[in-house]
Amino acid sequence: MHIPDWLRFEVFWNPLLAWGIAIGVVVIAWFLLGLARRVVRARLQVMAGRHELAALKIAAHAAGQTRGWFLFLVAIFLGTRLLRLPDSFHSSLVNAATIGLLVQMGLWATAAFTIGMQLRRERQLAIDPSTVAAMDVLGFVLRVAIWTLVLLLTLDNIGIDITALIAGLGIGGIAVALATQNILGDLFASLSIMLDQPFVVGDFLTVNEYAGSVEKIGIKTTRLRSLSGEQLVFSNNDLLNSRIRNYGRMFERRVVFSLGITYETPVEKLKLIPGILREAIESQEKVRFDRAHFQKYGDFALHFEIVYYVTSSDYNLYMDIQQTINLIIYERFADEGIEFAYPTQKLYVARGEEPAGRGGTS
Repeated sequence: MHIPDWLRFEVFWNPLLAWGIAIGVVVIAWFLLGLARRVVRARLQVMAGRHELAALKIAAHAAGQTRGWFLFLVAIFLGTRLLRLPDSFHSSLVNAATIGLLVQMGLWATAAFTIGMQLRRERQLAIDPSTVAAMDVLGFVLRVAIWTLVLLLTLDNIGIDITALIAGLGIGGIAVALATQNILGDLFASLSIMLDQPFVVGDFLTVNEYAGSVEKIGIKTTRLRSLSGEQLVFSNNDLLNSRIRNYGRMFERRVVFSLGITYETPVEKLKLIPGILREAIESQEKVRFDRAHFQKYGDFALHFEIVYYVTSSDYNLYMDIQQTINLIIYERFADEGIEFAYPTQKLYVARGEEPAGRGGTS
């Protein structure tokens, strides 16, 4: 094949023919990469809509963040592989491609974290809107961490020694952490509450001697509304370091109560009492009977202990059931002539002869 002489003319160490082929490769590669980006993103979006998977939604969003300049940079890198260029030029091109890849990876990671946090945020709004602020803070911290890493890798790639910079950042970070350790402690405790969810808004908690329902979970503090009406404010760090009882996660309530019967009750009546107690409990709905026993001999009463479960955490429902059980027991004991005991004392007085010398005077 005859090649015209003008195509053999060299410009920047390569003939015009080589430059033409390289430019053609760049254009074709740029077009194909752009087409691949659109196809992959469209395919991922269809699969995400069909299967409703969060991972596919995240991948589709991240693929859409692939920048045109990055594709063009990749195309140029491929095209220049066909040219004879100085080593310094190739080295600079490799550095530029590496920096472009780092920036693009930062965009992909930021997009993935952003859409992931957005999906979680939407779910959290329906469950516990108060934790959304903590999620926003977490998203900001993650984005800062990603771009800090990209910046450090970029500086290292262009030949800047980042050892001193990392050391300086570490010392500065320690100083800031020491100065704001209480605030940071509460912030990370807030993130822990948001991620681990030991409680959510609406749960009823007891913390040491305090009790109340969770009203708001903030970045620094969590607020409870006590039964008497006042608001209780706890720092998130102190709250997680405390022993918490979460009644909002209670699926059933164990109830233990006792009765005292007089010692004068006949044995036949005592034998009837466990059956009466069982019937009174099992006649209620949403209740599971456990046991009823003659427990012990008391100072002034014969004690019976009863245990049952209410298959609901509703305190008002529990009180209604207990009230009904008490009334049934009272009526049945009255029918059977069984008396409840109450604190009594019996005094025994011994009468003897009057001592000598205590008679009247003469």
